[in-house]
Amino acid sequence: MRVVLDTNILVSALITKGTPPDQLYQAWLRNELELVTSPAQIDEVTDVLARPRLRRYIDLGEATQMVAAIHQHATVLSEVPVTRRSPDPKDDPILAVAVVGDVGLVVSGDRSDMLALGDVEGIPIRSAREALGIVLNANADDDA
Repeated sequence: MRVVLDTNILVSALITKGTPPDQLYQAWLRNELELVTSPAQIDEVTDVLARPRLRRYIDLGEATQMVAAIHQHATVLSEVPVTRRSPDPKDDPILAVAVVGDVGLVVSGDRSDMLALGDVEGIPIRSAREALGIVLNANADDDA
């Protein structure tokens, strides 16, 4: 399954081990799902992970490994159009990647904007907990 993991999900994966964001990140590392992203999101992830206020919560080595893994193993779309799909313009690049990348799911922790949309052009936007259930069911169906 092709997915977009919002930046807040990727950051949460490093802060809170064993939680749904981390489980989704680990599923991607095990090639159980395909991460679709853009250079703009990689830059955003890099910037957020370097913030001084997060240093006590995030291991710098793990943050570096995450960014390197995204560069090496994610599907990075270089041509992403600028669109207006969210009340928060910062979310628009993530939503554009979802549409252009033909993903099956967008995962976000942003309740007020992203999750409130429900979907973008028919692509569901779900919380990490909901998405984990979807991914596990999809993988179980593939194994059957």
